[in-house]
Amino acid sequence: MGRVDANKSVAGLSVLLQSGALDPVELAEISLEKIAGYQDKSVFTEVLGERALAEAKLSSQRIRSGRSLGLLDGIPVAWKDLFDTRGTVTTAGSAVLADHPPAATDAAVVSALAGAGMVSVGRTNLSEFAFSGLGINPHYGTAHNPASRDVPRIPGGSSAGSGVAVAAGLVPVAIGTDTGGSIRIPAAFNGIVGYKATRGRYSMQGVFPLAKSLDSLGPLCRTVQDAVWIDAAMQARTAPDIRRADMSGLKLVIPETVVFDDAEPGVVAAFEAAILRLEKAGARITRRAFPLFAEVLEIMARHGALVTAEAFALHKGRLEGPEAARMDQRVVVRTRLGEKIAMTDYIAILDARQRMIATFADSLEPGELIAHPTLPHVAPPIAPLLADDDLFFKINGRTLRNTSIGNFLDGCGVSIPCGAGDAGLPVGFLLSGQKNEDDYLLSAALSAEAVIRGDA
Repeated sequence: MGRVDANKSVAGLSVLLQSGALDPVELAEISLEKIAGYQDKSVFTEVLGERALAEAKLSSQRIRSGRSLGLLDGIPVAWKDLFDTRGTVTTAGSAVLADHPPAATDAAVVSALAGAGMVSVGRTNLSEFAFSGLGINPHYGTAHNPASRDVPRIPGGSSAGSGVAVAAGLVPVAIGTDTGGSIRIPAAFNGIVGYKATRGRYSMQGVFPLAKSLDSLGPLCRTVQDAVWIDAAMQARTAPDIRRADMSGLKLVIPETVVFDDAEPGVVAAFEAAILRLEKAGARITRRAFPLFAEVLEIMARHGALVTAEAFALHKGRLEGPEAARMDQRVVVRTRLGEKIAMTDYIAILDARQRMIATFADSLEPGELIAHPTLPHVAPPIAPLLADDDLFFKINGRTLRNTSIGNFLDGCGVSIPCGAGDAGLPVGFLLSGQKNEDDYLLSAALSAEAVIRGDA
C-alpha cells in the first residue's frame, strides 16, 4: 500500500493503527491511491472515496482520544457489489440495475463492520448476478488474476473483484458472498484466505440474493486470524472468542470421491505436500469414500441444480422482458435452465438435501473436518473462455464442483493457500465443517494455517 507494506494483514495494520504509528486517514488515503493507481480498472465498480475519508477521520479522532472501537477501528474494507451501501446503487454486476435508485441504508453487515470502526472504501466487481464461478463480466470488465505472470487469467467468481482487491494489496479485506463457491474459489485462485460461513450466521438484510437456500457470506483476507476478527464483527460482537485448536487433536478426512477427479497433478502435489506437513505436526489423517458427494452431483443431473431453480424464480421477470437482451447471455442461458425444473423436481431436491445433510453428519466422527483441494485446477487463461461458450460452461462446472458440494450440504469452509501448481499459480487447501461448526472450523484453521502454507 505505497507507504505501508501492501501485504499487511488486518492484524498487522491494527497494531500500527492502535499504537498511533499509522493514522486511519493516512491508511484510507493509501488504499484509495492504490486503487486509483492500479492499472486494472475492472476490480471495483465504484470507489467510495468521500465515505472512506469521512469514516477514517472519525476513526482517527476516536483512537487519538483513547476511545478506539477495537481491533478493527480504521481498517479499510471493500464490499462485493451485492451489499447495499447507503447512497450508492447496488448493481450486482449487471447493467440492468445500474439506473436503479441508490440504497437508502447500509446492509446489516455493512452497518455491523462500520460499528466496529471499519472504513468502507469501495464496491467490487463480480460475475453478473453472482451466477458464475469464473469472474468474467462483459459489463464492467473482467479483473485479471494478479498471481499470473504469463497471460491474463481469470480471478475466479463470483466474488472476483473482492479476491483481486485483497491479493493485489488494494485493501486488507473484502467481503463476498458464496452460493456455490464464490468466496473460496477466488481465494484459491488468487492465493489468499477465503472463509464461507454457515448460511444464516450473518444477516442477509440488504444483500442482493442469488439462491436463498444456498447464499452465505464471508471475508476474503490475508490470514485466518483476519477472518476470525472479521467474523466476530459481522456478528456485531465486540471481540472474537475463538481459540487455536490443539494440532494433536486435529482430525482430517480426505474424501476419495469426486473431489480429485480431473485434478491437475500440480494441484494434487501441493495439496499432498500440505497433508504430509500436517501429519508430521500431529494431525490425524484418514482417507475414505464419500458416495454422498457423487450423489449430490447425481441429484443435480437428475432434477436440476437448486441454485438454477431459485435464480430463475428470482429473475423470471427480467428474462421475459427487454432486460434479458442487456444481460450477459451466458448468465441468461444458465438461468433459463431453471424454467425446465418442475415444482416436483424442486421439492425432490429439497427433500434429498435434508436427508443428505443428516447422512453426512452421521458419516463423520465428532471433531472430524473434511480436507481436499479447493479447486481441481489453477486459474485458467481468460481468452479461450471468452472465445468458446462450450469451454466456458465446462470450466465453470468443473470450477464450482468441489465447493458447491459444501453449499448443498449447508456447511462452512476455509480456503488456505498451500503452494503452487502449474505456471507457478496458487493452489487452495479447503478445510470444511458441517453446518454451524464455524467456531471449531476457524479454531482448527487458526492452528493449521502456518503448516498448510509451509511456514511452520
